[in-house]
Amino acid sequence: MSKFHEQLMTEWPRAESFYYYSQIAPTSYSITVKLNVTKLKDCVQQRGLKFFPAYLYAVSRVVSQIKELKMAVRDGTLGYWDYLNPVYPQFHPEDQTVSLLWTEYSSNLSEFYQRYLSDTEEFGHDRGILTKKGVPPENAYVISCIPWFSFDSFSLQHHQLKDYYLPSFEAGKFIEQNGELYMPLSINAHHAATDGYQLKVFLKELQTLMDGANSWME
Repeated sequence: MSKFHEQLMTEWPRAESFYYYSQIAPTSYSITVKLNVTKLKDCVQQRGLKFFPAYLYAVSRVVSQIKELKMAVRDGTLGYWDYLNPVYPQFHPEDQTVSLLWTEYSSNLSEFYQRYLSDTEEFGHDRGILTKKGVPPENAYVISCIPWFSFDSFSLQHHQLKDYYLPSFEAGKFIEQNGELYMPLSINAHHAATDGYQLKVFLKELQTLMDGANSWME
């Protein structure tokens, strides 16, 4: 189970930035990049696995390594979680609606993958904004996709959300360029918790993890 750790402002170099961007000038922002998913796609195909849960695992693993991407307020206290659980969409082609489902993260790919398969099999056909699995836990972040088209930019607007500092992710349709496969990824972040530097670290680590998929899919 993910534990919540209090962030002491006196011990946090970003304390003034957090106060400014959360209380004086509340600011969120989004960036869109293209990830090279060639090696990750090849690995899952060779093993007969599904791409989406492998992608969920990769993002969740890297997010859980960066404190600023796990910041939250719990019972009025600012802190961060050990790890975050992904909340992802279940599309229903029969009526073109979407329901949200979540899966408990595990640092072990096989364990997480089986949890994903179990959750989607049991709850994937439920209708409503949430499946019958229920409300996601506090340490959950949204990671979605638009598989029908690609994009160069995407911005998700969170209206009137107070004390919400977790990032959200939106992926798009694959693009093939010069024999390589790319996927657009938009990240929406709250400036109080996350600067551009943290996203740079996240993107570098995520690309490295995807490129080395053979080593963690063994």
